[in-house]
Amino acid sequence: MTSDSRTARVAVVTGAAGWLGQNLVRALAGHRERVRCLVHDAEQAPLLEIVAPSIETVVGDVRDPATVDRLFDAIGPAAVFNAAGVIHPGGRTRELFDVNVGGAQLVLDRARRTGVTRFVHVSSNSPFGANATPNQRFTEDSPYNPYLAYGESKMEAEQLVQRSYDRGDLATVIIRAPWFYGPFQPERQTRFFSAVRRGMFPIPGAGTNCRSLAYTGNLVHGLLCAEVADGAAGGAYWVADAEPYELREVIQGVRVALEAEGLPVSQRQPHLPALAGTVAAALDRVLQDRGLYVQGLHVLGELKDTIACDISRARADLGYEPATGLVDGMRASVRWCLERGARI
Repeated sequence: MTSDSRTARVAVVTGAAGWLGQNLVRALAGHRERVRCLVHDAEQAPLLEIVAPSIETVVGDVRDPATVDRLFDAIGPAAVFNAAGVIHPGGRTRELFDVNVGGAQLVLDRARRTGVTRFVHVSSNSPFGANATPNQRFTEDSPYNPYLAYGESKMEAEQLVQRSYDRGDLATVIIRAPWFYGPFQPERQTRFFSAVRRGMFPIPGAGTNCRSLAYTGNLVHGLLCAEVADGAAGGAYWVADAEPYELREVIQGVRVALEAEGLPVSQRQPHLPALAGTVAAALDRVLQDRGLYVQGLHVLGELKDTIACDISRARADLGYEPATGLVDGMRASVRWCLERGARI
């Protein structure tokens, strides 16, 4: 990351101990006077504070007004990167709305009172569902079509952010990130690597459906571009790798990365009938209509879909340019796991 005269000297990051947050905080640490980080648990704070003297941590829940007050206390002019969110709740869909919508509202309110320079909000592909055809790509003009509870919660959060801009409260930018990969990954991503390495990760159908992915380094670059880009305020942008990948290409990219880092890899590729994904999606919808969430069912139900975006507008308006491709990014993820003794 290079300094820019328009960057704020102070940054506030919510979701700072998460997958994306840890990458973002490290990019900010060497270039800001202060980086105020919201972490959920006390044991997460030292993991960030050790990175640089500029990092300050606030421990608490983004749903708690008192916690968010402390996050913005005496912060002064700052850029806010709102990365707090729940993707896979612990069994109940209510948590998605409490955190993704309620938390976003609290952070927006406190940011408005503080007078931040720019509010960069991390959104998702889920407010837009799946592409209608395999060759379609989402653009900034695509209509909302939220996929189940997570999609609805992220759509509502986007609408809150946009209203804040429309009222003149904040200079906001929404970044829509798809499935991402990279260092500081959660255990579920390591399990994915392990299943691929052992030849046990099933693909529904032929695996020719396309998915946009974002390497975390590319995504951090996009967030930092969004902070300073002239004319970006009030906009929403898709930020991902240069082009979508076929699902089978993603799996093969993981294999190549694992082998390049010295791990033996099975070339076995199990397939499920395409109908399995359709059945899983239908069951997922039934459960979510009752407020219940089963992570494996949800992932399988979505795995069959094409979910792909066009990043042309981010390139044009933000100056965003993804520098890392699939295999190099996956190798960085694998190295990060191995350096920490993770079993893949």
